[in-house]
Amino acid sequence: MSYSETRRQFVHMVMGGFALLLRWLSWPQAAACALAAFLFNLLILPRVGGPSLYRPADAARGFPLGILLYPLSVLLLILAFPHRLDIVAAAWSMLAFGDGAATLVGRRVKSPRLSWNAEKTIAGTAAFMVAGGAAGILLAWWTRPAVVPAPPWLFVVGAPLLAALTAGLVESMAVRLDDNLSVPVTAAAVLWGASLVTRDAWIASAPLFAWMFPLAVIFNGVVATLGWRARTVSGAGAIGGATIGVIILTCTSFAGWTLLFAAFLVAAVSSRVGLKRKSVLGIAEEHGGRRGPGNAIANCGLAAGIAVLAALSAHRDAALLAFVAALTAGASDTVASEIGKAWGRRTFLVTRLTPARPGTPGAVSLEGTAAGLVSALALAALALVLGLIPGHAVWFVVIGATAGSFVESGLGATLEGPGILNNDMLNFINTVVAAIVALACAGALA
Repeated sequence: MSYSETRRQFVHMVMGGFALLLRWLSWPQAAACALAAFLFNLLILPRVGGPSLYRPADAARGFPLGILLYPLSVLLLILAFPHRLDIVAAAWSMLAFGDGAATLVGRRVKSPRLSWNAEKTIAGTAAFMVAGGAAGILLAWWTRPAVVPAPPWLFVVGAPLLAALTAGLVESMAVRLDDNLSVPVTAAAVLWGASLVTRDAWIASAPLFAWMFPLAVIFNGVVATLGWRARTVSGAGAIGGATIGVIILTCTSFAGWTLLFAAFLVAAVSSRVGLKRKSVLGIAEEHGGRRGPGNAIANCGLAAGIAVLAALSAHRDAALLAFVAALTAGASDTVASEIGKAWGRRTFLVTRLTPARPGTPGAVSLEGTAAGLVSALALAALALVLGLIPGHAVWFVVIGATAGSFVESGLGATLEGPGILNNDMLNFINTVVAAIVALACAGALA
């Protein structure tokens, strides 16, 4: 039987129906089923007609990467959220129905291409968000009785919609990272974050939001306009940055916004250091170092999401630590990269410690690393002065930012060249690692 993408996507979506079983299965039973599905796809499917589902790339590779990642991703979700199988079910729905609908609609419906990825269409991305959101709500509702205490209805309805929107944007990015991994991980992260929001925190924050939000809109609108006129950001970058600024100012007041501005400032200034040399070497930032929307989301998007949790969850102190670590990591990594390209004498690949040309993905230098450490310490100290973190947490932030930078360099050296990850995704991963490591340090010493 010849290969058919429609048949593959039909099977892809039908498998999502097994998420209905999560209402009755315990998490060990669910994990065993996911492991059995992985072993079936690995050992038995190739012998019972499975190759008809193999894409040409799978056939050339000798094994179906996506077909193996599908049950493996479900297994990882179950292990990550053993007591929140509603999160597993809703994230699974994005993988099965959102991703499947995006492919089928994108191939069959004529629609303009996305400006950031000519291989994707507006219709396909919209189909992902609609189908994924609807299926996510349905499965979150269906598995709700399996969770004790039962999640609030606002989570059941609102969280899957937010997860579908976010995962749909990730699915639309022009990278080769398999959607069977990126989509469920993104959806689950958003769902988990939304699960931390409490009604009491909403009620307590409402009076502050009522007057802070309009002030934040006006204030960030003015600042973004000035930044655009000063040519530090592009037009789209100004809009993206203003949106992030509104969220952070509303949720963390001027203390959080001041740290955001300081992080942006050190990144923007470092992009202009040694600009002539970078231009000659062909490694200068695009558009003369003007920051675009991708830069804003990659370096500050996670911090904006965590700022919401700082205001609307019962974990404000932990959220603020992660917020500071994420912002610091994004800015200090940019400083390390830009100073390294401008003044670095010897540049090495972090994975093999072999000499590399400045600007090579994954390359580091002593000068750049030192500049990154100094900027991380300075931003962490500023966060201390602003009252965002206690004194001992300064070192957690620096350690987290440093770890994130080296992880990003390692991934850049191995995955950016083949197009599996792009620079924006690497920057975002950097902020995620920094936040996790900072929280882990705090937890280890608690």
